[in-house]
This record gives sequence, C-alpha cells and structure tokens, in this order.
Amino acid sequence: MIHALGEHVPRIDPTAWVHPDATVIGDVEIGPQSSVWPGAVLRGDFGAIRIGARTSVQDNAVLHSGPATATVVGDDCIVAHLAFIEMAVVEDACLVGVGAHVLPGACLRAGSVAAAGAVLARSLEVPAGHRAQGVPAVAVPSDHPDRAYVMRGAQNYVLMMRRYVEAGIGSTGVDIRPSAC
Repeated sequence: MIHALGEHVPRIDPTAWVHPDATVIGDVEIGPQSSVWPGAVLRGDFGAIRIGARTSVQDNAVLHSGPATATVVGDDCIVAHLAFIEMAVVEDACLVGVGAHVLPGACLRAGSVAAAGAVLARSLEVPAGHRAQGVPAVAVPSDHPDRAYVMRGAQNYVLMMRRYVEAGIGSTGVDIRPSAC
C-alpha cells in the first residue's frame, strides 16, 4: 500500500519496486533500483525518509522519522528482516542486520554494519570498517562482512526484484496523488 498523507506524496523512482504487502506513507523517497519487501513499513508522517539507490528494505523492517530529523539510508544498503531505523543515518554500503535497532541519532558510516539483534543507542557512530554489536551496541573493528560483500548482496536484491517485476508482483515507480488529509 502506497499512500500520500496530505501534501506529502511518496516519490518512488520508476526503477524502484514496492511489494504489494509493504506500506509506504507520506514523505518517503525511494531511489533507483531499490526494493521494499513484504511487510516493510516506511512511515514518513512526522518527517522525511530517504532511501538511496539499489537498497533493499526487507521483510517486516520498519523505518520511521521525526519532525526535526530525517531517516536516511544510502546507496547499496541492506536493511534486513525485522530491522528498525528511526531518525538515524545509514550511509552507503551498510548492512543493518536481522532485528537490529538503529535508534534516533545513531549513524552507520559508509561500509559499516549493525549486527543482527544489535541496539544502537542515541548518538552511537559506527565508523567504516566496524560492526556495532550487542545491547547496547558497541562498535568493534571488523572486516566481515566488508563493503564489497554488502554491495554484492545489494546487487543480488536488484536481481531478485527484477524476478518479481517480471512475474507481475508489486509496483515499480508509481504516481500517487495527494489526499485531502
């Protein structure tokens, strides 16, 4: 389901794809060749959500924003199943693992990772070449998965998305009209 909320209209690149069981509401922008999978929710009702190119937002992930702070996910990222991101920045070629929570003010620098189940508390900055792990998460040096691994995974989701498009499942970039709300 893709919904405008008042004057806030989702902007979905013509080459991006949204599964019919995903929800995209309001001030959301989805970049080229990105994909939003079943059960994912991108709720741009309080503020902006920006998704870069070739990024997959996988099953049951939730992205939300706040009135003063956007939620930003860069290019070539993987937001895994059940991940949660709110008012945070995820730079290019990052992996947000299964069930990871990236809380307001946290930042994953390009090529970094939030491990499965990690909870990144406010203002935690994870440098490139590091993985945030634990509850609360701490950043530790890590060479796996590395940036190349994440980018290959992102490309695999572009290919998977094409299979779904060819099968007639979901929508590619759509024109949503504003509602009266």
